[in-house]
Amino acid sequence: MEKREGVKGAFMVKNLFWLGHASFRIEGSKTIYIDPYNLKEEQKKADIVCVTHSHYDHLSVKDIKKIADDKTVIVAPVDASSKLSGKVKKVNPGDVVEVEGVKIEVYPAYNTNKTFHPKSNNWVGYVIEMDGRRIYHAGDTDFIEEMKNLKNIDIALLPVSGTFVMTSEEAAAAAKTINPKIAVPMHWGAGIVGDRSDAENFGKLLEGIIETKILL
Repeated sequence: MEKREGVKGAFMVKNLFWLGHASFRIEGSKTIYIDPYNLKEEQKKADIVCVTHSHYDHLSVKDIKKIADDKTVIVAPVDASSKLSGKVKKVNPGDVVEVEGVKIEVYPAYNTNKTFHPKSNNWVGYVIEMDGRRIYHAGDTDFIEEMKNLKNIDIALLPVSGTFVMTSEEAAAAAKTINPKIAVPMHWGAGIVGDRSDAENFGKLLEGIIETKILL
């Protein structure tokens, strides 16, 4: 497989902040949070919040309230949206929506060899396109067939902990299929499941193939 050029990698990653577990903040023309959970310090207010599914460590109403105001748009799958208030936009896998000038593609996220995240729940991951960059947050998922349809991904945020999601080995295989410029391991280090060794193994498996970055 041809290695994608990552010359602008450092620039892209400096606008991406890992907040622990599967939670991220993306800064640019808008401030976007994905699955804010267990936020440990005062954070910038959100223009957009994307929620992947309704498990407590991904849909935390308490944490969303810390970053949301009356202008914040929350994008969430249907079952999660019922637990939220304010400007809530319901989505399903396959949707493409525009929120505050940001293009958001909605992808399925589900388990193939375990039962924690059934496909029938219509839980999701997102491709967020902002300021000319495409960031894929996989949500809680295994290596699924639909990942083959992802195109021109700059940064892929992939779960690596195993148990509820992909193992680091499975996530590395997924990264090779997605072929982003940069791959970032997530879903570890929060005391729930997974630790730094999972993230490091993910990086070793992609060494010389895809640039990886463990965010702190």
